Amino acid sequence: MIFRPPKNLKEYGSWAMITGSTQGIGKALAFELGSKGLNLLLLDLSPSKLEATSKEIHQKYGGKVETKSIAIDFTKFSGEEICKMVEEGIRGLDVGILINNAGMAYPYKMYFHEVELEVIESIVEVNIDAATWVTRAVLPGMLKKKKGAILNIGSASSTFSYPLGAVYAATKAYIAMFSRSLGLEYRQQGIDIQCQTPMFVATNIIRGLKAPLFLIPSPEMYSKASIRWIGYEHICIPYWIHSVQRFIMRGLPEPLLDWCIELIFLNIIRKARLKKMKTVKQ
Repeated sequence: MIFRPPKNLKEYGSWAMITGSTQGIGKALAFELGSKGLNLLLLDLSPSKLEATSKEIHQKYGGKVETKSIAIDFTKFSGEEICKMVEEGIRGLDVGILINNAGMAYPYKMYFHEVELEVIESIVEVNIDAATWVTRAVLPGMLKKKKGAILNIGSASSTFSYPLGAVYAATKAYIAMFSRSLGLEYRQQGIDIQCQTPMFVATNIIRGLKAPLFLIPSPEMYSKASIRWIGYEHICIPYWIHSVQRFIMRGLPEPLLDWCIELIFLNIIRKARLKKMKTVKQ
């Protein structure tokens, strides 16, 4: 990527749409896209957080960036309802970039049989259904003008074993294949579709995991690398240290890699349960 210039994102259209845009990677991407002069359509669960994020964007960029918001809980609506809400929200807007970032994981690392049924259902609805239906709503407008970019935020957990987070990893595997297949379907029609599969980024999803800071970039650091890759490979790893980590992991025999992953994750849950036991005793 060092030798490839980033795309001129405004050529896709004047508006960028981001789901899960009030915290973490989504919020950082919104600010990064705003810095490129794109107007922002923000989707998230909380109206108050959407209002606060819009206010922060206006404070930073003034009148240079216009914002609109759609408050939507992806666990409360059917696919058809999600499509209609998004279609209404984008009517009249030149949406050139869609970023499906909204994501949900277990509240903490746990065995599959311990996860509440409604949590499993919500993870599937937010991680799979939302990306599918929002893409379905936005894609026709991109096809009409024969240009657009869709970025789906995936995870390295889609390519390696991910114990104590199996449902999350499986949903990200769907996102990777969804992106790769759609990328081939629409690349002749001017639509760039990509799935980014980062390792750990410092967001709420990895709470409880401890690692050297240089291995876990902040959302702001990640977002700068992320937008430079828009429009290139269907599946990619934007942040350089993640690429190094992935290269090393792929060089290990699979049984050895699984053994290392098992040790790390089971150690996390062991420590968490010891801490819980101490709290109960107190």
